[in-house]
Amino acid sequence: MGMTRQQFLKGVAASAIAVLGGMAGPHAMAQSDYPQRPIKLIVPFAAGGATDILGRLLATSMGDKLGQPVIVENKPGAGTMVAASMVAKSAPDGYTLLLGSNSTLTLNAAIRQSLPYDPVKSFTMLGSVANMGLVVVASPQAKINNLAELVAQGKSRESGLSYASFGSGSSAHFGAELLQSTLGTHMTHVPFNGSSQSLTAVMGGQVPVAIDTVVASSPLLRSGKLKAIASLSAARQPLLPDVPTIAESGYPGFEAEAWYGLLGPAGLPPAIQAKIEAALKTTLAQPDVQKRLKDVGLNPQWSSGKALLERVEQEQPQMRAVAARASIRAD
Repeated sequence: MGMTRQQFLKGVAASAIAVLGGMAGPHAMAQSDYPQRPIKLIVPFAAGGATDILGRLLATSMGDKLGQPVIVENKPGAGTMVAASMVAKSAPDGYTLLLGSNSTLTLNAAIRQSLPYDPVKSFTMLGSVANMGLVVVASPQAKINNLAELVAQGKSRESGLSYASFGSGSSAHFGAELLQSTLGTHMTHVPFNGSSQSLTAVMGGQVPVAIDTVVASSPLLRSGKLKAIASLSAARQPLLPDVPTIAESGYPGFEAEAWYGLLGPAGLPPAIQAKIEAALKTTLAQPDVQKRLKDVGLNPQWSSGKALLERVEQEQPQMRAVAARASIRAD
């Protein structure tokens, strides 16, 4: 019996579906079997610092969750742009990830006319990881013991008060200028190349005040080599429980800090994205991971990739406004 036209068309359709299924099958299977080899986690800072510690903690725990080693590669340079550009250009297969920061996603865009990546379009946001508090510290020789005394001197242009940071365009620089706008002070910015240089200058009395990270400042505060004035975070820092916040000191609602997020290149398949997000969430919920991060001055704070994207989009115009008001530009 001959084949009817309807039967013929059904046969063609079934063959096409089978061919398409065969083509999609390996790709779908590769996503469901992810990961099948080690994953690289690019850290945009040098080995040994707080960000490196954070990256290595994440790598160890997430590797256990994903069933493959996560290998940290340090790629410092150009305010995180070297690492960010590298990841943005990598294949969207889940095997190259970035431990990005607010410098990567909001600050660089505020001070540079062009970037080798787009802070939103070049990445798949996988989740927030941790915050790092900033603190105002003063030289032991400075006649500044609390925020009120800092404000009194900082409002007087004749005092010539200056403050140090660990770099122009850094989170400390932005935090300080946001603080100045809130306090109404007129301190002059003195940028240094890193916290070591900045805090050494303050300890020696060359600069009376600095804004720096809790991570770098805490040992010097405990030893009496620096005086703590106030924390820029919304809540008191676990390592500095006796140091009041700016909000507690008479400026409610103030908050500024550095933060980190996990990113992949744009176009990461949803199945792979979901696996990485789940591993990150589980990792940051572990009590031992939380304790180790808090011990070095980092505050674990997980959020979804969607929430991280919303944070970036909200903060970008805010940081552009701070940069414009304080004339912060890339060197």
